Amino acid sequence: MPVIVNGYELNDAEMEQELPDHQDATDPLQSAMTALVLRRVLLDEARQLELKADRDDALIEALLAQEVKVPMPGREECLRQYQAHPARFTVGELVEASHILFQVTAGVDLDALRKHASIVLADLLENPQQFAECAKANSNCPSSEVGGSLGQITRGATVAEFEQAVFSGVAGQLIPRLIETRFGLHIIQLGRKVDGRLRPFEEVESSIADAMRMASHDHAVRQYLQLLVGRAKISGIDLPGADSPLLQ
Repeated sequence: MPVIVNGYELNDAEMEQELPDHQDATDPLQSAMTALVLRRVLLDEARQLELKADRDDALIEALLAQEVKVPMPGREECLRQYQAHPARFTVGELVEASHILFQVTAGVDLDALRKHASIVLADLLENPQQFAECAKANSNCPSSEVGGSLGQITRGATVAEFEQAVFSGVAGQLIPRLIETRFGLHIIQLGRKVDGRLRPFEEVESSIADAMRMASHDHAVRQYLQLLVGRAKISGIDLPGADSPLLQ
């Protein structure tokens, strides 16, 4: 069934050009077609408003610049963000960590893996001095060759779940639970921790304002797309949601 947007039928050539940008999507075909639909809706609106540009991308940019306006957040809003998330604005924070990774691979019995990791963790909580030896015997990470040592870790250097665990844990102790990330299950032992320095609000105020404005702009664009999709005549496709991502 052809996909028709406001009387315009999307064609195979457009799909062929768009599809390579969506190979990481769960459903590349659906994602590419959704992007084409949204692009067509935006172009139709821009032309309806008699906007002019030499390229389609520039025409869409002109439309969004005219129709989606987001004010810069005020000082008080930025200060509340700063006070609510001090870790984001702290520099120089370090933690020494070692881990044992039980890697999750295709076809692995996750329940059996978690049970085995839990037994190893229980043994280490009783005998933490055996951590390095245990890492060499059990860890699926190259760090197993050095007893599981990852050296000094800074914020942003690891995935979020691992970072949260190591920076909230107690220096010199084993974290008493398994930490699960996209890589698998981890047993983590912490060494020395170095407290960072909270940057003064005045140093980061402008970057906080920029980030907040960008987030507000993205939200406003999704709302604008909802409005345009709701007004458009679209057939041949079930959109996964009116807040589908705009083509980058």
